[in-house]
Amino acid sequence: MTEQQKGAPPPVPAHGLLRDDVVVITAAAGAGIGGATARRCLEEGARVFVSDAHERRLEASREALAAEFGAERVAARPCDVTSDEQVRALYDAALDRFGRIDVAVNNAGLGGTTDLVDMADDQWDRVLDVTLNGTMRCTRAALRAMRRQDDGGVIVNNASVVGWRAQRGQSHYAAAKAGVMALTRCAALEAADYRVRVNAVAPSLAMHPHLVKVTSPEVLEELTAREAFGRSAEPWEVANVIVFLASGYSSYLTGEVVSVSSQHP
Repeated sequence: MTEQQKGAPPPVPAHGLLRDDVVVITAAAGAGIGGATARRCLEEGARVFVSDAHERRLEASREALAAEFGAERVAARPCDVTSDEQVRALYDAALDRFGRIDVAVNNAGLGGTTDLVDMADDQWDRVLDVTLNGTMRCTRAALRAMRRQDDGGVIVNNASVVGWRAQRGQSHYAAAKAGVMALTRCAALEAADYRVRVNAVAPSLAMHPHLVKVTSPEVLEELTAREAFGRSAEPWEVANVIVFLASGYSSYLTGEVVSVSSQHP
């Protein structure tokens, strides 16, 4: 785990909320929300199948998790969510390895900061294809697997408060995340027929090394200043809410988007 920010609380103890569940997580390499979710699910007793488009980082993450939690509980496969073939292969591999899929966490997304007036079509298309279309492809693959299971399953999508709130330079990302929210609500109505719940989290600002690389210090400082706690979220704090939505504690929630934020207007 990475070093915590000053003022962040200690991680809460595990309670076995996902004991023996099989969880598939996209964009799970590294120290961001996906990596924190993989770790948190393992702490809660799950078996995890992690994926990422970055093969080297993915293998390093798999090795680290397997060393800590046991190789029998961790598997990995590279996946670019812009390819339906790769998404289908990911879910087939997870079923081959563990026999079922109880939870799918669709975390893959791509951002960037460009004013609309200066934005090229390929910038817009790339963000929409990864963030919205990728979530659709993964949700569809998960639903196809889960509807064959007598006890259904759970899907948790990663949205963003930017899907609700305007932020300069984020028109492509905001449109994609608003789309993820709408996709979540519509898919939830359909999935209820086969006992699958579909919800989303909408974080405001969760600090991790990749975000620091792609966002200027000035923007991060401005966003942090908006947070009531005077700090960004730790990735594991977002992961805790994902685990809640994945667990039986949220058995009556579907079609909901849960804000993970201390941000004020």
